Amino acid sequence: MARRPLPRILSSGSASITRSREFARTAADSATDVLHPLITLTRGLRLLAGAGRQKWAATPKDRRGPTLFLVAACVLVVALIPYGPVLALVTVMGAAAWMGRDRTPVRTGPDEAETARLRSLYEALVPYFSTAEDPEPLFSHGGEWDKVFSGYAFDGDGRVSRLQVAYPAYFTDSEPESRARIEQLLHAKSGRGREYRFSWDEEGNRLVMSVLDALPTSLTAQRFVTAPGETVLGFTDEDAVPRTLPVSDNAGTRDAPGVVWRTGPRSTEPHLLVAGQPGSGTTTLLRSIALQALQQGDILVVEGSGTGEYACFTGREGVLAVECGPAGALSTLEWAANETERRLIEANRARQAGDPVPEELTRPLWILLDRPSALARPSGDGTPDAQELLQIPLRHGRAAHVVVVLAEAFDHLDGLGETVRTHTRARVVLGECTAAQVESVLGTGPHTTPPPDAPAGRGYARFGAGPVLRIQVPATPDPYDDATSEAQRAAVLSLLPERRTAVEAGAPEPAPVEAVEAPVALEAVTVGD
Repeated sequence: MARRPLPRILSSGSASITRSREFARTAADSATDVLHPLITLTRGLRLLAGAGRQKWAATPKDRRGPTLFLVAACVLVVALIPYGPVLALVTVMGAAAWMGRDRTPVRTGPDEAETARLRSLYEALVPYFSTAEDPEPLFSHGGEWDKVFSGYAFDGDGRVSRLQVAYPAYFTDSEPESRARIEQLLHAKSGRGREYRFSWDEEGNRLVMSVLDALPTSLTAQRFVTAPGETVLGFTDEDAVPRTLPVSDNAGTRDAPGVVWRTGPRSTEPHLLVAGQPGSGTTTLLRSIALQALQQGDILVVEGSGTGEYACFTGREGVLAVECGPAGALSTLEWAANETERRLIEANRARQAGDPVPEELTRPLWILLDRPSALARPSGDGTPDAQELLQIPLRHGRAAHVVVVLAEAFDHLDGLGETVRTHTRARVVLGECTAAQVESVLGTGPHTTPPPDAPAGRGYARFGAGPVLRIQVPATPDPYDDATSEAQRAAVLSLLPERRTAVEAGAPEPAPVEAVEAPVALEAVTVGD
């Protein structure tokens, strides 16, 4: 069947609509310019009438009669004298024009204090953006700052909130050290206690510095609207991600830009590494991930610190185990490695037989490991290390629908093996940390300055080779902690699944890995890894 061409209004209507909008906007601007005197007179007459009504309302009742008689006599005298009505009309129109004038002062530039700040920034940048060989330098001592600061804005305190700087083409803006010096200087000169973002345009030789608003900390754990395989790690700036999620907080329901992590067989970053100091919110993030993972999968929780932060998950539907002791943790991780092998082998058998993969093999299995450094064993004792047991889930977890999430402190990141670092390409850094620490975990530093006071759950996130995003983790405290508020405790408990019966709550038994022939060996079924 031949395709019918689109109607003309659908194929070429956008250009006509654009021209119509431009014509309407031009006509409106022209009409405003022509009718501006009439608008001014109307506004002035309205103000004069309002002032007259207020004066009449303020006049005592015993004086209103004489006042009305005096006004009538004045009107009669004006009407009888030659050219009286014309002069009265001119006087009223003049008073109306004066009262209706636009009294908003038009700023043509910065005031004296703002000019001094811009001059100080200009002089501070001279040693970095000038050389002795430049015949026409943009930056020179005593030069004109308005030639390089093409855009600027100030906040209510008179501090710079936005600045656009034009720098010479020979500045080494491709070197991180050169950028860091300029960013540190502008941060110090523009005022500390705020968070700044620096956007470098190497092609146009432009630098834009802007002040960022603090990320909201009012969002708590809740059901997020996501697709299967998507997990909300936190929330970021509105212009950083193209997607928003409906969320609820104390102010009601609104849309917030979410940092969504995608897992599954087609994920390029199937495993996650979270780094931060104690109290930075790493355990909060793992609890938030666990609550979301239980909606469509099973979880294994291994807590190396042994403080009982995940006791609320014990015995719940979908929670296979919550281990705190070293012996139980290693046994659980060994079971997870065997389960990963079993899933790979069974899925490969089903594909070779031409059958669909069983549903229980595609149900996601999440391994949440908090502080793996606490489970490290002395070398040479014959006991497998926790990281050794994680090698199979990390390497083959994407094909087997197994997701590994690790949380570790900065002081113990050096103890993570090469396998962990290679396969955890989704990274999150939380808490107060230096730019060097952020770069050591994420692979590159953020384009923003660190927050002055980082609340729990505040940090940066990066997926693979993507951009570094600011992130605020939704508050997910331990509901059994006495310091948890009632509202947050109720929010977390409402998301937890029901408890299992005593018979169902036993520890998971590892499925036996049967001996198979060479075509279905483990090395032969690492599909997509």
